[in-house]
Amino acid sequence: MEREWVVEESVVVAAPARDVYAAVANLRRMGEWSPEVFATWVRGRAVRPGMRFVGFNRIGWRVWFTTCQVSAAVPGEVFAFRVSSFGVPVALWGYRFEDVAQDSSAPRTRLTEYWEDLRRDHRGAGFVSLLGKVFTGVAAEGRAEVNRKGMRATLDRIRTAVEKG
Repeated sequence: MEREWVVEESVVVAAPARDVYAAVANLRRMGEWSPEVFATWVRGRAVRPGMRFVGFNRIGWRVWFTTCQVSAAVPGEVFAFRVSSFGVPVALWGYRFEDVAQDSSAPRTRLTEYWEDLRRDHRGAGFVSLLGKVFTGVAAEGRAEVNRKGMRATLDRIRTAVEKG
């Protein structure tokens, strides 16, 4: 089986794109959405490109943290951040927001979550892959499938929360 470097999942949310974006870009709520993230440390409230935050993650008994930097933050359109570990790039996570309503009376947004594995073609990629296996229990080759399942759960949680208001 060939290794997957990019994974993408989508869901349609019965809400305007700006409302869906507001939920996703609220980094303090990330622990509500993700089955892997249990907390974030964020300074300030303004989410903008260049902003840094720390994600605290867990799979079973394994716990680790990552440093993240927002790379795109356009309300109602895109939100993305790069993840690194010990200064070495690990992944790009992002969300796209697309208005798919047939008419203006019932807003609907296609929310797409995407992930790209950045552990290739740079110094330290092998080291970070090894650390990933030690800290998470997931080999780099299996990360795409773990993330796909996590994305489905995340998107479902976001959809449920936003639609409930």
